Amino acid sequence: MIEARFHDSIERIPAPAWDALRPDDNPFVSHAFLALLERTGCIRPDWGWQAHHLGLYEDGALVAAAPLYLKGNSHGEFVFDWSWASAWERAGGDYYPKLLNAVPYSPVPGPRLLAGNDAHTAERQQALAKAMRDFAGRMNLSSVHANFLRDDELAAFDGPWLERSDVQFHWHNRGYADFAQFLAALNHKKRKNIRQERAHVAQAGLDIAMRGGDTLSSEEWRQIHALYEATFDVKGNHAALTQQMFSSMGEVLGDRVQVALARHDGRIIAMALFLQSCNTLYGRYWGAEVDVPGLHFELCYYQGIEYAIRHGLQRFEPGAQGEHKLARGFLPVRTHSRHYLVNRSFRDAVREALVREAEAMDEYAQDLLQHSPYAHTA
Repeated sequence: MIEARFHDSIERIPAPAWDALRPDDNPFVSHAFLALLERTGCIRPDWGWQAHHLGLYEDGALVAAAPLYLKGNSHGEFVFDWSWASAWERAGGDYYPKLLNAVPYSPVPGPRLLAGNDAHTAERQQALAKAMRDFAGRMNLSSVHANFLRDDELAAFDGPWLERSDVQFHWHNRGYADFAQFLAALNHKKRKNIRQERAHVAQAGLDIAMRGGDTLSSEEWRQIHALYEATFDVKGNHAALTQQMFSSMGEVLGDRVQVALARHDGRIIAMALFLQSCNTLYGRYWGAEVDVPGLHFELCYYQGIEYAIRHGLQRFEPGAQGEHKLARGFLPVRTHSRHYLVNRSFRDAVREALVREAEAMDEYAQDLLQHSPYAHTA
């Protein structure tokens, strides 16, 4: 018999048992990363996040798990359902709380149904998806959402689950020896533009380097967080990651955290923060207190590409959205989410809308592919 249990903290699940179920080393679903979010005050009900992680147990042993949250709003998800919430509430329903299978504040494709990698994986993935639906029905929730899924998880979300997709821009390593060889693969116009952008930054006389999180001092982490927070404030957005989260990342995650830093007279004036797995670099946050032409592209993209080439990483995912990434060597990639709306009439209405949305997204993705920055298609 398989028993489903829900946990109000990731700490209630032993780290070795959780991590043993991960199909890859994506850092965002590691026990360490999720525990760090909770322990440093990034996951809190007054911000709309309440941990409710799912574990499937057989004879007392954890055999499958999923990062789950009860959400009191739709902030920090990057798959937008505000219109669904508005429609359901206009009809007299309560859209929140809802159940979310995702990584907080992280639009990063990766495992969401942790079920190992053996003959039982598909069956246990389906059991996880069913347990989420059953819970929503029992608790009279409006919906369940699973965001940024791996392709090999999609089959678990069958039947009443609604399909949705979007586009991100990822860089792929084609065996480049260095940045110059990567540039040589681009068409002339894109190659020239990148060289000009990097030249503007070089002329600013900044000291730029990539540093591992475990090599940074507490004062450097304080400066990095201040830049991150100030950038959110300027845009009128909420900076969800706390100072304690930043200060703890280097110690807990070590060199899986990388930070591209720009310094002037020894002081950090801009930064871009990354996480990495054994084969992928993930761009996350940017902050700057100066306006230097090209500095954003240098820290967020070109330093990341150079790092990926230098360390033999196969892919660089710099975050959500941004058509400007296409001109800098990042190609469109489809991302996937699945959604279960408990009320059947509401579900059918949203399904019709998603058909039209999918057609528009297909056209958009096809159009993007016509504007590849590469001189020759690989």
